[in-house]
Amino acid sequence: MMKGQYSRREFLKLASQTSAVLFSFPISAQSRNQVRKRRAPNFVFVLSDDQGWNGTSVHMHPKRTSSRSDYHFTPSLERLALQGMRFSSAYSPAALCCPTRRSIQFAQTPARQGDVRFKNDYPRGNQRLTIPRILKSIDSNYAAAHYGKWDLRTDLAPEDIGYDESDGNTGNSVGSLGSDFDKSKKWEKFQECEDPKRIFSITDRAKDFMTRQVKAGRPFYLQISHYAVHVDMQTQPETLRKYAKKEKGKLHRIPAFAGMTEDLDTGLGKVLDKIEHLGISDNTYVFYMADNGAVPWIPPDKKKHFAPPKKLDDYSRNHPLRSGKWTLYEGGIRVPFIAKGPGIQKNSTCDVPVIGWDLLPTIADLAGYDRPLPTDIDGGSFRTLLVNAGKGTVKRPSDAFVFHRYSDSDLHSAIRVGDFKLVKFWKTNELHLFNLNNDIGETNDLSEVMPQKTEELHRKLMAYLKAVKAEVLEKYG
Repeated sequence: MMKGQYSRREFLKLASQTSAVLFSFPISAQSRNQVRKRRAPNFVFVLSDDQGWNGTSVHMHPKRTSSRSDYHFTPSLERLALQGMRFSSAYSPAALCCPTRRSIQFAQTPARQGDVRFKNDYPRGNQRLTIPRILKSIDSNYAAAHYGKWDLRTDLAPEDIGYDESDGNTGNSVGSLGSDFDKSKKWEKFQECEDPKRIFSITDRAKDFMTRQVKAGRPFYLQISHYAVHVDMQTQPETLRKYAKKEKGKLHRIPAFAGMTEDLDTGLGKVLDKIEHLGISDNTYVFYMADNGAVPWIPPDKKKHFAPPKKLDDYSRNHPLRSGKWTLYEGGIRVPFIAKGPGIQKNSTCDVPVIGWDLLPTIADLAGYDRPLPTDIDGGSFRTLLVNAGKGTVKRPSDAFVFHRYSDSDLHSAIRVGDFKLVKFWKTNELHLFNLNNDIGETNDLSEVMPQKTEELHRKLMAYLKAVKAEVLEKYG
């Protein structure tokens, strides 16, 4: 066969491929007679700090009036929810910030990553898969930026794992500029300022990054990791005045905290406005979640953190969820999570559980990644939930969510499989079982009345921890 000629089979194959490519292109708004290559999607991920499941004015569960704040007002989050999908059963990877932030970047559970050993297993120069790296493997044109709180507690900076620009290794900073009061008073004092928790300066850098990428014609991943609403409390003077006049709620009643929450929400609104102004709404996914639940009582009362709710004389700030930050009860790990973007039904709700270590596989899936993920990735893509009105399943290596709290004083683990959740306290070897379907507040321990289910979940928990060589086993294995 002469060069440049094709067999009938080759010609039909080439014609089929060409036709499929041409008809998969979207039509340009400027000229319907021209076809162009499908644009790679953009991603904006906004991560708040210490924000409870009920800490916003969005009903995270539309059928539960208690799934929103009785005092805080977050109109931008309401707008995001109306434009997209809220997840009623979304989880942070951990009950505090550092392990959550590590988990999200690498799509692994904190139990797998370890606490002490993380520094050795994830050194500078490592080539482990991360969110920016997987996107750049799909399309080398992707630009990635991280602004705000980093807190991996290592020498790793965002640029070390694939980001092109960032605020650097900001550590565990609380982002409070100019607070001059005694830190022991941080639960009762606050500061008025024009850039509380650096919300607006972080937002300005994020907007500038998006503008530059759109101008350059580059797809992007942008992570905005806010310091709010972690204490110290800071808020704008006018926002504080608004809440000082507003009737206080039964659960939420601190004007400065409410003001800080709305200031954070205002920053989100500016990002959403910029996306619309740049004309990229139809090709940009926006995800919003918190790194863990809210502090359950202000000031914190450790005696209450693990106390049975029925024995308490007041509710946690995360009610109807039990307890909060620092614990693996629902108040510590179930968080607000909202997504919007192409193909996501507006004002929809998904009740299927998702978790922070699902973000990398989901973003990769949405961007067109078609290769198997490494076997040490724990997450799965929830793309089908996004494009199917919240219905479907998420395929992960395991059907369980496994949580572990690295703290010798409060050493405990938890596992959720279906509607059942087991909490294990290592020092006392106590096991507590709850059915979250009818007991979201974890008030009824079923371990004695359902011993077989308790043992089943305990075996699953231990099997996973052994498989990942969890550090806890070195002492309590």
